[in-house]
Amino acid sequence: MHVYASIPSGRGGGPFPPVIVSQHGGGVDQFIRDMADRLAEAGFAAVAPNLFHRFTEEQLDNRTGRIQHLSDPEIVADIGSTVEWLRAHPAIQGDHIGITGFCMGGRVAWLGAATNRHIKACVPYYGGNLFVTWGSGDNTPFQLASGIQCPVLFHFGEIDENPSPADRERIDAELTRLGITHEFHTYPGADHAFMDYTGLRHHQEASEASWPRTVEFFTNHLMR
Repeated sequence: MHVYASIPSGRGGGPFPPVIVSQHGGGVDQFIRDMADRLAEAGFAAVAPNLFHRFTEEQLDNRTGRIQHLSDPEIVADIGSTVEWLRAHPAIQGDHIGITGFCMGGRVAWLGAATNRHIKACVPYYGGNLFVTWGSGDNTPFQLASGIQCPVLFHFGEIDENPSPADRERIDAELTRLGITHEFHTYPGADHAFMDYTGLRHHQEASEASWPRTVEFFTNHLMR
């Protein structure tokens, strides 16, 4: 599995607090690499694993249909492998690992936090499909919420339909019931994928408002 890695420059050899950047449907493309680079500029070692590494060229050619080939157990295994690689790396603070992600990556971030106790901060961006399984998964990410052992910062678009406003309320109620510390932000006029400057739904105001909150959240929970 290939991993794009970006580390802080001019700060010596670490160790650095790491953040896993979970890809969107476009894969580990320029947008995802830029997000990793921005985290590195803020002092984090950012890594973006290629979750499509099992795919054939034919499967990759159909961008809109790529996610149908993903399976939750394989996603969990890939995030677990990434965590173990980080924990073994001498330049990494392996006991303070964060995870973020965009679109399907927001779902992956939630799933990673729910299944890996080493993740200490989780920031999903408009993570949809939390109420369904992918592939051979037995439980939905939502059903696995009790496994989350870290604070969660969740970014929503006001006019997004997946996750919808009703989804937000359901997620909020479940995290509250479980006693999981969480912070939600909904951005007026923003749709799904509002961070992705390469797409038609990019929303400048939401993008500019959400990113400092993400950096501050990771700073507070990972930089010790």
